[in-house]
Amino acid sequence: MVLHPAATALASLVLALPAAVPVGTAASSVPLVRAGDVNGHSSAEQAVGTLAGPPGAPPGVCPSGTSYGPPLPATSVVAAKIRSGFSFLEGPVWLADRGFLLVSDMGAATGSERVQPSTIRRFTPPATFDTFLAIAGSNGLALTPDGQQLVAATHDQRSVSTYRIDDLTRGVVATNYQGRAFNSPNDVAVRSDGVVYFTDPNFQRGNRPDQMSGRTSVFRVSGGQVSLVDETLRQPNGIALSPDGTTLYVGAYGENKIYKYAVQPDGSTGARSVFVSYVGGPDGATIDCAGNVYWASGADGLVHVYSPAGNQLGTIRAGSSGTTNVAFGGSDRRTLYVTSGPTNDSGLYSVRLNVPGYPY
Repeated sequence: MVLHPAATALASLVLALPAAVPVGTAASSVPLVRAGDVNGHSSAEQAVGTLAGPPGAPPGVCPSGTSYGPPLPATSVVAAKIRSGFSFLEGPVWLADRGFLLVSDMGAATGSERVQPSTIRRFTPPATFDTFLAIAGSNGLALTPDGQQLVAATHDQRSVSTYRIDDLTRGVVATNYQGRAFNSPNDVAVRSDGVVYFTDPNFQRGNRPDQMSGRTSVFRVSGGQVSLVDETLRQPNGIALSPDGTTLYVGAYGENKIYKYAVQPDGSTGARSVFVSYVGGPDGATIDCAGNVYWASGADGLVHVYSPAGNQLGTIRAGSSGTTNVAFGGSDRRTLYVTSGPTNDSGLYSVRLNVPGYPY
């Protein structure tokens, strides 16, 4: 997920983080299932256990053992505009139990540090938009496994945060790596057991100091501990997990490549290989229940659809340029929502597809 410089030049714990919690240490592991439960591991495991599904997909989204046909109705599909005129939409996430979609809307950079403000907007089908959270600082959005909190890449605090959906209290997932501030966390993926993966390019770092010595990286958070996945990618952006939980996909915006990593049962990653060598500036991504990969491309305004083997199955066109991200929603999760369009006329689009998919 990117607002590229070339295009634009738990409960209340985190709002006042106690001094007893070291800076950069996750105050809780995801999901945060009880207010005041700093660790929450046993509750998280119980919540996951009640929601059957493959280990990589969000719980309850993709039934095990189901076979699917072709995901697209044609090799070239056009998504319909719902509404445009927003600043810069990113990070769509569908909340099935509430029947609405949330998106980050990032404004122009402000202040001496040149940090972009971000509002989370809510879309309730068929046509209602309102403000869900006015000051969010967010880019990419996902959900905790119990579905009760957002997991947000929050560039305002150079962190990964949670927002409790019922009362919008903010929590913390990760604030730094080995005492060094992240650049500007951009996109997140959450495994069904609560392990969080996120990308850290420098697109929204603004004028704040570079504490990563020029590196843009991918990280994992498990049990409250932040681990490095890869520090060699140029501007890692979108990130997603395969339904079986064995593959992590990461788009390197600065390389025009999508990489894949083998994922071990404990969440650690192994060998890296190239999944797709060109996608026109890979931005945000999602996965369907057949394991097909949907990658938004900022350069050509398309969503490129690939089989798990990396074969291109077709494209989906939304706006003419600046397609940023995708998520499945609707009552049967077969509606693909696409954020796309130029800065200050960014829009939300949708198209009906044949296979259900992830809500972020």
